[in-house]
Amino acid sequence: MVSIALCSEMETEPRCEKHEDPAMEATESEVRQAVSESVDKDGHTELPCGPSEKGNELRSKEETEITTVSDPAREGGETECEEERRKLKKTNSWKMVRFQDPSQDDEVSERDSSAEGLFPDYAMEEWTSSTFEELFMAEDWQDITEDRLLRKKVLKPVAPHAVRPTWGQEVTMKMQCILEDRTVVEKDCKLVFIIGDRDVNQALEECAISMQKGEITLLLADSQYAYGRLGRQPDIPAWAPLLYQLQLLDIREKPDPLTLPIADRIRIGHQKRERGNVHFQREEYCMAARAYCMALDVLTTCGRDGGGSSSSSAEAEEEEEEEEVRDSRVKCLNNLAAAQIKLEQYDEALHTSRDVLTLDSNNVKALYRAGKLLSDKSEYKEAMELLKKALRLEPATKAIHLELSKLVRRQLGDKDTEEWKSKPAKILGENVPPFVMPSKKTPPGFSWKFVLGALVVALGSLVTSVIITARQ
Repeated sequence: MVSIALCSEMETEPRCEKHEDPAMEATESEVRQAVSESVDKDGHTELPCGPSEKGNELRSKEETEITTVSDPAREGGETECEEERRKLKKTNSWKMVRFQDPSQDDEVSERDSSAEGLFPDYAMEEWTSSTFEELFMAEDWQDITEDRLLRKKVLKPVAPHAVRPTWGQEVTMKMQCILEDRTVVEKDCKLVFIIGDRDVNQALEECAISMQKGEITLLLADSQYAYGRLGRQPDIPAWAPLLYQLQLLDIREKPDPLTLPIADRIRIGHQKRERGNVHFQREEYCMAARAYCMALDVLTTCGRDGGGSSSSSAEAEEEEEEEEVRDSRVKCLNNLAAAQIKLEQYDEALHTSRDVLTLDSNNVKALYRAGKLLSDKSEYKEAMELLKKALRLEPATKAIHLELSKLVRRQLGDKDTEEWKSKPAKILGENVPPFVMPSKKTPPGFSWKFVLGALVVALGSLVTSVIITARQ
């Protein structure tokens, strides 16, 4: 059995931006006309594309907003002494999600907090002093990718027939990682991940496929295979290349989630959702949506053995687990809808929000999202019903008031358009457009140009005759 250990506090449901029309401003009179129930006007708060399911709060304690972690040293300025202490010292890893053996949790945690290396017998020049530019150009390194931005050097080779992992298998690695200034930013004695699930960065997945069981290697990764333009707060700067020391310890087939106990499925689903939240904060919405979908695949109560009789306590435990699975699915679906909106997949987001309402008909986040999306599709009747229900559940939420006001304005605008819509004039016939311009062409026959030309000729002849007579 495996358990999940996180290096920092669990992140929770992401917050998506509101897409509000600046021309639409909330007015209480319009909302009162749209909603018959009385509305509390005190203390409106914003709805972050997903209010909480409980009480009048926008988020529950478990579903707090994802915020960017700021680096105190960058805000206040780093002294030279503080900078020296950072060098060659392990910094806190942020969001490295992993599986590990519960029996070794304490040992891993204790060793992970130290600054000692995990490979003391392989502290060579490349690891301690060489510049990354030299390593990228070194001839004794192997290219994992054709662009030469992901390279490795084998420190401990194994037999040629040693097994290699394949895509979709689960691997266990010993790993430590440093920046070019030799600051240790990641270290784990037993990092477990499934190749292709993107629970770790692309550099580790690509390198794992190229390794053999028991192999020890150095891995040099350009930032585009690691943490890219955003870096990883607070320890990895933007565009920072990384140097890893890795050992492939074990290779296993990916476990079938349906064969695992419900409690393990909940933990794995929670881990996948947390990884999706990391991608969402980094604005990697496609990968976030993929992580949420994988979490939903795991979060199921199917495969339960229904045979035999069970005690009341066992039934109560099963009901509690099923309720927890349902709550986790609701969170994943809400997060998935938020990612789909960011990807402008509005039909899919509407379908996902309706899936949430199937599990929890009073989920205010889903009611608000579905109502807003339906309003944008001009399906005003259903949108009004959903937004009115959301407002009854959370009457102090300003975003619902704003969306209802926009909906009323849109309805009034469409009615005005219908009232002023021009109709074909009966005098012109049934299917004749109402504003037909008369033809500028005149009927053939009589030409004013011909008359004017004749007058000019006659006038010229008259003037000529007068002049000739005067001369005689």
